[in-house]
Amino acid sequence: MAETLQAGMTFEKTITVTDALSAKHLAGEGVAVFSTPELVRFIEMCALEGVRPFLKDGQETVGTRVDVRHLAATPVGMRVSARCALVEIDRRRLAFTFEAFDELDKIGEGTHERFIIDRDTQQQRLREKLARWKSGA
Repeated sequence: MAETLQAGMTFEKTITVTDALSAKHLAGEGVAVFSTPELVRFIEMCALEGVRPFLKDGQETVGTRVDVRHLAATPVGMRVSARCALVEIDRRRLAFTFEAFDELDKIGEGTHERFIIDRDTQQQRLREKLARWKSGA
């Protein structure tokens, strides 16, 4: 990989809001608008997919913090775009700011943090945790 992660990089992603991404689908009732949990997932995916090409083999990132303001409703059928800006790298911690827009309005903004992990080490920790849980410890 020729390029490395640097503060100032931006990553973008666009989706179309479907019924499955709506508050109505989430709650079984309500209105057919882009739900806040799906906005959070969308922002995480934007950051995750953006940094993934810059990671070393065997690395991945996990979300550790999201602070989101959902500013406007977006009806099913409209497109939503997100821009995540990598604003800080502190060893393995990656800090982002983000904005999200539908075809008419700014619909969200906030901050997001991800942590770079070693996949094999994390899997070993998860196996150990499962073993402790199964043994009743």
